[in-house]
Amino acid sequence: MTAAEPTPSATPGVRLSIVVPVFNERTTIVEVLRRVDAACADKEILVVDDGSTDGTRGVLLDPASTLPAAVRVILQDRNRGKGAALRRGFAEARGAIVIIQDADLELNPADYARLLPPIERGEASVVYGSRFLKARRGGSEAHYYLANRLLTSLSNLVTGLRLSDVWTGYKVFRREVLTGIVLEEDRFGFEPEVTAAIARGGWTIAEVPVSYQPRRRAEGKKIRMGDALNGVWCTLKHAPIVRRLRRRSGA
Repeated sequence: MTAAEPTPSATPGVRLSIVVPVFNERTTIVEVLRRVDAACADKEILVVDDGSTDGTRGVLLDPASTLPAAVRVILQDRNRGKGAALRRGFAEARGAIVIIQDADLELNPADYARLLPPIERGEASVVYGSRFLKARRGGSEAHYYLANRLLTSLSNLVTGLRLSDVWTGYKVFRREVLTGIVLEEDRFGFEPEVTAAIARGGWTIAEVPVSYQPRRRAEGKKIRMGDALNGVWCTLKHAPIVRRLRRRSGA
């Protein structure tokens, strides 16, 4: 979140806030929300439509779509990127624990049963759902897999962490983590940025294995090679040592 945005505050009775950034996912959004609703209780589901142009917004606003009662739809005025959509959702969230849920069907909300316990037991402040703690499944295009591994290794190098999947869509936070960091990346640079911020803050990250059903570009996958190159830049830009140097120089 930026300094100008409100910080989230917990509301009694709301245990979980599930933030769902969505851009052009008309064919999957209703099923994703159905699965999220079935996965847990005592929650709110914040769907942030990031300027969709494929009819997703119409589905979200159509009374005939019969969305779960826990869903609250938030509309961005235009496409600003995943990071910007997440900041908006974090600012609106009221739960003590905040989960990021992608709007495609690559990740399964049934895995909340794995993601939540390390936080609920006080073992970690942040949980990442790793797609690579299990044996790699088929179906993932090789260049996506290789790029992820290289970017995760670079992130580990500059943060001192030992993660297997920095770019996972499943990230879970205790509320105080989100109120204690400032985020600014609008697009996929959110992933290395938030990881670096967690490392600088000294919060403990636990990783748990999650199931993963990758889709291909033809099926709507949005990550491109340019995003990988921007990921390298954002990883280096938000590295703890670089941030310290920038503060000293006034940049």
